Amino acid sequence: MSTRSTKPRTRVGPLASTGETAPALDVDALLDNPATEIIVCCGSGGVGKTTTSASLALRAAERGRKVVVLTIDPARRLAQSMGIEALDNTPRPVVGVQEGSGALDAMMLDMKRTFDEVVESQASPEKAGQILQNPFYIALSSSFAGTQEYMAMEKLGQLYRDAKKSGDYDLIVVDTPPSRSALDFLDAPERLSSFLDGKFIRLLLAPARGPARLMTAGFGVITNALTKILGATVLQDLQMFVAAFDTLFGGFRQRAEKTFRLLQADGTAFLVIAAPEPDALREAAYFVDRLSGEDMPLAGLVVNRASVPPASDLGADEAMGAAEKLRKRDGTSSLTAGLLRLHADRSRIVEREATLRQRFSVAHPLVATAVVPALATDVHDLDGLRRIGGLLAGETRSAEPRA
Repeated sequence: MSTRSTKPRTRVGPLASTGETAPALDVDALLDNPATEIIVCCGSGGVGKTTTSASLALRAAERGRKVVVLTIDPARRLAQSMGIEALDNTPRPVVGVQEGSGALDAMMLDMKRTFDEVVESQASPEKAGQILQNPFYIALSSSFAGTQEYMAMEKLGQLYRDAKKSGDYDLIVVDTPPSRSALDFLDAPERLSSFLDGKFIRLLLAPARGPARLMTAGFGVITNALTKILGATVLQDLQMFVAAFDTLFGGFRQRAEKTFRLLQADGTAFLVIAAPEPDALREAAYFVDRLSGEDMPLAGLVVNRASVPPASDLGADEAMGAAEKLRKRDGTSSLTAGLLRLHADRSRIVEREATLRQRFSVAHPLVATAVVPALATDVHDLDGLRRIGGLLAGETRSAEPRA
């Protein structure tokens, strides 16, 4: 898109000094800063973006912010965690927010409803009706690759504009779509715009836009070929859709560019969410580099579901050695030997995850990091979200008891 910057620059913040290689992410400073208007939680699928988004939103509300959280999670876990019977395309108040003077609303993106709202707001009632009933529009708004990501950005833009007018919210937390790649969230608007502005679409529009002489024999040959492939009715539906939708196209691209500039603004903070696994951290590294290249404000990295170190200082090799001695002495595998092996396995997992985080921090030394330990149970209520929020903020008392 024309607004994209090619100048690499990473804006990292806020940091807290620690003895670790990676600087610690000061989550509360980020949430309390009135200049922070949008927090975008992004990352590959299955890394806990939804839970992180909800936990941040709840913590911000209980620290005095007026927050709305937008989720794009098809499993609807957020609604269950927040005690809301159902989430839809309209913000719903969350009951049970404590402390402070803040408030929290939650909503779930309805991709097709958002697309319909855009059409209805930009077209005349007659043209909007033609578009909404067209089979190609129904397919585009429901299942076209990238539409969900595009509509997530569209809804973010709507929320931001409405919040500026009404003052209902001073912070928007966005849970990005569960895409195959974290980069799809940034690429989808341009991909959809490119489709709508493509040569094939322009070709279909040529007869309607130009004078009659444009209907040359050459175009007739193309039309006849398409009719044989698609069928006369299908081609007619497609041409009618393109002709009706063309008047809205400029508005779609313009709003996408505005939202992209909003994502680049200083009031936005990106949090990259990852799991302590090679693929997830590799994806996070790509996304960090991409955000830097797009001149977007990166707040930091959240590593979810990290293994909790055992309480004992006994090393993995020492534990395995002790287990082997017990086996040789007793001739069988005792309960104690089994526990020692479990201890060794857990210690090695913790060491492996620490090595992966260390590699990431060496490659990205300015990226502040918050590490959230894995919990024994799923998050299913506000107390669980508060616990995650405390862990994000570095409150060790919220951690699971060590075994």
